[in-house]
Amino acid sequence: MVRIGGLASGMDIDQIVSDLMKAERMPLDKIKQKKQTTEWQRDQYREMNRLLTEFRDSAFNMTLQSTYMVKSSSSADESKVTATATTSAGNASYTLSNVTMATAAKNISGAVSGTTKIDLSKSLWSQQSAFSGGLTWQTKTINQSAITVASDTTKVSLGKGAIEASTLPGQIVVKDKDGNETSYSVRTDNATGLGTDQVFVDPATGEMTFGTQLVKDSTVQGFDYEQNYVSFAITTYDENGKAIEDDQKNGKMNFEFDGTKSLNDVISTINNSKVGISAFYDSGTDKIMFTRKDTGSLTDASGTGPQMKLEGTFLTQTLKLDQTNEQSGTDATFEINGLQTTRKSNTFTVSGVSFTLQDNFTAPVRVNVSNNTDKAVESIKDFVTKYNELIATLNGKTTEERYRDYSPLTDAQRESLTDKQAEQWEEKAKSGLLKNDSILSSGLNQMRSNWYSAVSGITGEFKQLTNIGITTSTNYMDRGKLVINETKLKEALEKDPQSVMDLFSKNGETTSEKGIVRRLRESVADTVSKIEQRAGRSTWTNTQFVLGRNLRDMDDQISRFESRLVQVEDRYWRQFTAMEKAIQNSNAQSMQLSQYFA
Repeated sequence: MVRIGGLASGMDIDQIVSDLMKAERMPLDKIKQKKQTTEWQRDQYREMNRLLTEFRDSAFNMTLQSTYMVKSSSSADESKVTATATTSAGNASYTLSNVTMATAAKNISGAVSGTTKIDLSKSLWSQQSAFSGGLTWQTKTINQSAITVASDTTKVSLGKGAIEASTLPGQIVVKDKDGNETSYSVRTDNATGLGTDQVFVDPATGEMTFGTQLVKDSTVQGFDYEQNYVSFAITTYDENGKAIEDDQKNGKMNFEFDGTKSLNDVISTINNSKVGISAFYDSGTDKIMFTRKDTGSLTDASGTGPQMKLEGTFLTQTLKLDQTNEQSGTDATFEINGLQTTRKSNTFTVSGVSFTLQDNFTAPVRVNVSNNTDKAVESIKDFVTKYNELIATLNGKTTEERYRDYSPLTDAQRESLTDKQAEQWEEKAKSGLLKNDSILSSGLNQMRSNWYSAVSGITGEFKQLTNIGITTSTNYMDRGKLVINETKLKEALEKDPQSVMDLFSKNGETTSEKGIVRRLRESVADTVSKIEQRAGRSTWTNTQFVLGRNLRDMDDQISRFESRLVQVEDRYWRQFTAMEKAIQNSNAQSMQLSQYFA
């Protein structure tokens, strides 16, 4: 709304009203500043919650046995045998000798190609004459449904290729969108010299080329035809002599490929199946090799027969894989601490130690397993460091100086400052919003108590942190930070790792029975919950937490106050407008009187 005042009085009414409204807006600015302060406080609470949650999550690893019962293993000759110890392994020494590694069954084919080399990427149908052993096809009926033409074209594809040409119908019928039918005579030789009433069907791809253009929305009527395919079966066995199968009745894995598939497709499908064979074609020797992915003598339950049973002329004749050429897989044989034994695999586990044979050898090779206290010490140090960083941040927030003379800037105040000045002002305005906060202070006190209280029910000798070299800093300015005596901690882990683990991670029904880390996680979770009740989460609505409800109330106050300010401003303008009219009337009367005395 455009208002013009002061024509009669000569006063700058607009400026006067503006100045009056500045005074009227002062309570509103106070509410907005209070809202901004509340939002900053909410955000700072949520940042503290993020840090607390991250600490709680990272503390989970400190409840695991693998953090404390770390084992290391060493081999006298890693070129012959390597070892990895789990947490359940005991400190021990193992000697391996007279080792013969396990081998995998394999079968190498004869030369696959004839005078023309096989192209792995081309379809089987297109190069069937290239296989030296020939290619015997099987056929199955394809029920081709009607095909709707998407746009004006002369080419339409059937669902399948590798078609047995003699099974195609003599005529293919096309019905246009008006229901008119046209019959096309089928040709399978080539598309050269195609008549307008003919259609060439390419047996290799199933593509149809019509002698005339088919219009959009025409329909090629369905028909049946035979498609060529090959199939074969492979039977392999697991370490228990059970067939790896998809055909439970016959105990084998069945494979089927239509003629449009390539030899690459065949090899890839075998490799990705659960039959457990790695297959590849070597173009240099023109041979295919099948190798069991698992080592060992993997036969049927009787222990006889081939380890890779091959069925189907495609494998035995086309790919020249002769069953009698199979080289059987063998088990690993070795002595461990004088005990002669065997395994199917070159990787095996004994008493929590995983051994991997790297080569055949006869002379003894020693493997030692011992505690890896260095890694356990590092894990505990990292955890204590994270705790110290957390309490440093929380202590900083609860002791941060509060500058009460620095309120959030109003829009008018911000305009009068440079960006740098506004940034420095807001830095002080945000400071100390969580000073002496009861939730954070209580959480800090509880966490400190968690560290210092003894853990009851531990059978070992370490029941308090001081027993293992972890104490509170003597510098009171550190406000509860922990200090680690690494030498003493390492000695404790070497002497009684179970007791150290219980001190940190023991579970129990009461707080005193729980390990330090479990207490900390519970205390942090409780603090997080209390902060959420006050400051909420980013996904919560304002009605779900205390500060949110305060913000909602302030929004209502702001809305009501702004409505009242509109009314006040209108009132001021009405009053000044009335004054202007009165002055204007007075001026008119004066002029009229002056005329009488002229």
